[in-house]
Amino acid sequence: MQHLITFTPQDMTGILGQRTGETRLGNHFLLPQGHNLEECLANAKALGARFVLLGAGEDAGPRANLGRGGATNAFEACLKWLVNLQSNRFYRGDDCLLLGQLDFGDLLPGEDAELDALRDAVSRMDDRVIEVVSAIMAAGLEPVVIGGGHNNAFGLLMSVKNAFGRPAAAVNLDPHSDFRLREGRHSGNGFSYAAANGALDYYHVLGLHELKNSEANLEQLEAFGGSWHSLQQIWVRGELTLDDALKSISKNIRATGLPVALELDVDAIANMPSSAMTAAGIPLLDATRYVSHMARHCDCTYLHLAEAAPSCHEAGENAGLREVGQSLTELVYAYLQGRRLAAGA
Repeated sequence: MQHLITFTPQDMTGILGQRTGETRLGNHFLLPQGHNLEECLANAKALGARFVLLGAGEDAGPRANLGRGGATNAFEACLKWLVNLQSNRFYRGDDCLLLGQLDFGDLLPGEDAELDALRDAVSRMDDRVIEVVSAIMAAGLEPVVIGGGHNNAFGLLMSVKNAFGRPAAAVNLDPHSDFRLREGRHSGNGFSYAAANGALDYYHVLGLHELKNSEANLEQLEAFGGSWHSLQQIWVRGELTLDDALKSISKNIRATGLPVALELDVDAIANMPSSAMTAAGIPLLDATRYVSHMARHCDCTYLHLAEAAPSCHEAGENAGLREVGQSLTELVYAYLQGRRLAAGA
């Protein structure tokens, strides 16, 4: 399929463990069947699919934002853990299509690429994200997009606009607002570009770090009408609890009546291997609580887990693959189960 590397039964065989008396999620995940993307999605929908797992293996966005690379193999890291979770009474896995990964291979610049070349590549990658994700949403399915830079939020928000004919209301767990100037596409301005293109109408940042966003950035976000709860408000000064913040955010988002974009930059999580790894982050379980609450209480159209970079782990890439794989798996499950509970499944 054009611009898509689909997941195959052979791929599953390579990562799925077997143990007598046990059934894993990978035994129940649906795999692509069809000659083109639309046929594949229709077939999965007919078999009961609701969710689509999609990888985005690229680090051009963070590098175009003057950051570190490494956000290329988070999807593979996640799958090795996710497919091997037990299929049981809590979740079987038979409503999930493991579609594959967006193919950016011909667009990714080399390690020594100039800034203009990186930003041009990100712009062209946007088109591929929009093409594939719009088709997923048009088929009535919810994408769970794993890996790559936060630049891909732009393509996802544009896909919401295409599929639903309306802009999105977005919530983003992130120390950065990613509402930088529109100076050429990169991981720091996906939301400002989406706003300028009519794909974003409401935007709230949870966990915004008070000193990791420039005054110009904050002013631009305020001028748009964006809002935030800072990291320091909740996790440092204790001015309100996480639960109170989540209840307020979900109430305000529901009031918009807009389709909801659920975003998470793993830079927000303490010591997570990522493009902008931080020691001053939140616990993983608080991040899963955020995903679970929003998935259950808002009309989410997708989940986006961005910026995980296994190679940035201080103990080396193998340690990074383990930590990223397990962490992303918990976040994915929190979303799947939250959405199922919202629907009364």
